[in-house]
Amino acid sequence: MSAPAEVRRGSLDQLLASKEIAITCGPGGVGKTTVAASVAAMAACHHGGKVLVVTVDPARRLADALGLKGLGNEEHRIDAEMFREAGVSPRGELWAAMLDTKASWDALIVRHAPDARTREQILRNPLYRNISGRFVQSHDYIAMERLFEIHSTGDYDLIVVDTPPSRHALDFLDAPKRMAEFFSSRLLRWLIVPYRSRMVTLASRPFQQIADRILGTQFLTDISEFFILFQSMHAGFIERADAVVRLLGDRRTTFLVVSTLDSSPLSEAEQFAGELGRRHLHLGAMVLNRTLPDYLRDPAALAVARSIGERADELAGRLPTDPAITAPLLREIAESFINFSLVARREAEQRNELAHVPEVLATAPAFEHDIASLTGLLALGQTIWR
Repeated sequence: MSAPAEVRRGSLDQLLASKEIAITCGPGGVGKTTVAASVAAMAACHHGGKVLVVTVDPARRLADALGLKGLGNEEHRIDAEMFREAGVSPRGELWAAMLDTKASWDALIVRHAPDARTREQILRNPLYRNISGRFVQSHDYIAMERLFEIHSTGDYDLIVVDTPPSRHALDFLDAPKRMAEFFSSRLLRWLIVPYRSRMVTLASRPFQQIADRILGTQFLTDISEFFILFQSMHAGFIERADAVVRLLGDRRTTFLVVSTLDSSPLSEAEQFAGELGRRHLHLGAMVLNRTLPDYLRDPAALAVARSIGERADELAGRLPTDPAITAPLLREIAESFINFSLVARREAEQRNELAHVPEVLATAPAFEHDIASLTGLLALGQTIWR
């Protein structure tokens, strides 16, 4: 049985040459963060300009992948000497950052509060101090806000964004819309109306009495004060949320879905690709990580493996070792190669089935060691770039 012909369409090199934002998404545990950093490093090398890779995933894997001690909310340039040590001379610059939720929220308040008094009241509010660093939805929203802010500066030619695992990445995409809906929600009106007036309406009194017993008067005061203050920035939030949604759908933005060919993550990745289509967002590429090497699909190599299995006793007799030990070992090696060859051919068939979905289908082999240096990132990048 011959190996199926590969279907090739475009390349990451061509795709990203015309983009300003590339958002990497996919299941957890498939090497998404490493792929994002690798793509950014390759763009810095080949396209020039300033390239930023930023992770919104709370796990701190990006710093490890770049061989750095740590990353923060501010962008950090990767020393050009690291590229020289990896044997390359980049045309551009590589920068990296990891979202700090609390610091990003504080910066947002400083920028958009209508006056200094409102700004200080929000920053001191106990509820704000709690949710700005811990509330999941606040993390998702501020990630989109941070992306919009960085892009708006025009400082970077390409921004590569590493998102949380795909189930959470949908939260990431929906965060601006959810935040806008929350500011217009009935719950918010119930919470703040009694504190805008000294009179509690008959309609709201039962709710306030129950909430006061369960949550306490101070908590209700803090939450009401917090949202009353935030209402002063309502128009700005709505405007920015709409702008972020437009940015995600802009022709300058593309999505890279990363997966392995294992059934569970691949199914999740395909579902996410479908979601992108339903939202009219651009699926530029699917990157299949940790695939089996091409030589496993070589018909000549497969023929040799079958021959070794069939002639194991004969071949063992020619070796200066005990044939009783060597012959079973040769048969096991041959059988193992044949089995892996079958899996590799199935992987190739899966790749061909997926090739019609994105503009680019890239594959990366499984590396023997974890990638934790710029040299490793560039080695990975070479396999998926063209």
